[in-house]
Amino acid sequence: MSAKNGTPRQERFDLVVVGGGVAGLVSALCAATEGDVLVLTKGPLLSSNSQLAQGGIAASVADDDSPALHAEDTVRTGRGLCRPSAVTVLTEEAPARIRDLVELGVEFDDGLGLEGGHSRRRVVHAGGAATGDRVARVLAARVSAHPRIRVAEGERMLALWRSRERCVGVVTDRRAVAARATLIASGGAAALWRRTTNPPGALGEGMAAAYRAGAGLADLEFVQFHPTTLVDSSLLLSEALRGEGALLLDEHGRRFTDELAPRDVVAREIAARGTVLLDLRAIDRGRFPALMGSLVDEGYDPAQTPIPVAPAAHYTVGGIVTDLDGRSELAGLYAAGECAATGVHGANRLASNSLLECLVFGRRAALAALDEPGLPTRLATPAVPAAPDRVTAGLRRRLWEDCGLIRDAAGLGRLASAPHLLTRLIAETALTREESRGSHFRADFPTDSAEFERHVVLRPGSEAALETWL
Repeated sequence: MSAKNGTPRQERFDLVVVGGGVAGLVSALCAATEGDVLVLTKGPLLSSNSQLAQGGIAASVADDDSPALHAEDTVRTGRGLCRPSAVTVLTEEAPARIRDLVELGVEFDDGLGLEGGHSRRRVVHAGGAATGDRVARVLAARVSAHPRIRVAEGERMLALWRSRERCVGVVTDRRAVAARATLIASGGAAALWRRTTNPPGALGEGMAAAYRAGAGLADLEFVQFHPTTLVDSSLLLSEALRGEGALLLDEHGRRFTDELAPRDVVAREIAARGTVLLDLRAIDRGRFPALMGSLVDEGYDPAQTPIPVAPAAHYTVGGIVTDLDGRSELAGLYAAGECAATGVHGANRLASNSLLECLVFGRRAALAALDEPGLPTRLATPAVPAAPDRVTAGLRRRLWEDCGLIRDAAGLGRLASAPHLLTRLIAETALTREESRGSHFRADFPTDSAEFERHVVLRPGSEAALETWL
């Protein structure tokens, strides 16, 4: 990272984007129409959470659908905590963002899928359960070919660079990068849990860096556990399978739940029974060729035998507090995608709204970032960052046991003293929310409470605050 004199080598851009998932790629493409962009990815460009997304993208593109109906489903699933203005933006802009992808070259499948919590068929798919991969590949190709975008793979952000109460770029393991605006699109933190659908790098490092730099975080207690992940594997079995008629069976071969109920409900129903079986025999498995091939590779025959599944940590609803244009509470810093907390998901994300969030708010953040003022000639020297917090197998086990599908004060209290910053912050928000709502379930407070129909916000140097977002 350091030059010969000990000062990090510096470069300047209009926008630096941290993360190569769909939110980051969309942001880079939008900003590159007017500025020079650097995209930093700590792994290969095509190794993000977005690429693994199977469910699809929700949008009211059918004749019997509307943004208002999409919004109703989103709000109902969010259990009283969705930010109304964010939901309106998400659902009204959704059809246009699908058209954008088509113009860029994404080829969507015929027909629309139905997933849990949706009152209409409104989920568009590409390659069956390969939607994230298809979208990410098209966007990555466009980004890689763009003359005003530079991609730095295998480069890790270590800290945000502050100067005069403003974020002016990032410090990486190679250099310091100055930028008029910095956009974190680094994904979520579900890989902190022992059992997860996420790639190993999804550790919430962007959230932690933003907090250390002075930005607020919110809703960290809301962690969505996907109900149907292959046992002893990170292979997610898409909700689209249940939308097409796959059934959940207990050890006696009996159906025990509504397969399309909200994910938190289905996940707890499964966890109460241990391992259960997902029966795919009656559905058109040809619609999901890649997923069926993955099951065969794992030694299963989905045409003959139901598949053993169990919940796994899948999606972190909370993150960096932003407005509807991705602005954080630190000047010059933006966030989009899973690392951001716009309030759009409330207490429980509606299926297939996550890729949509990346498209809608990634674009809005990039356009807003272009209005940031230019940097002064002289900037404060970037501090040499400390080493990243270690994530051990023991930490991941503790999060699974003490902050999993069901929590209580005793377990969360143990996590509150963890050596890992983001783990402590997650525990603090979960301890503060003394109720059960959506994807946050506490055995010692098993019902919801009107007192907590607000967002838990953490800011450096302050106690947790309960806020209402309009």
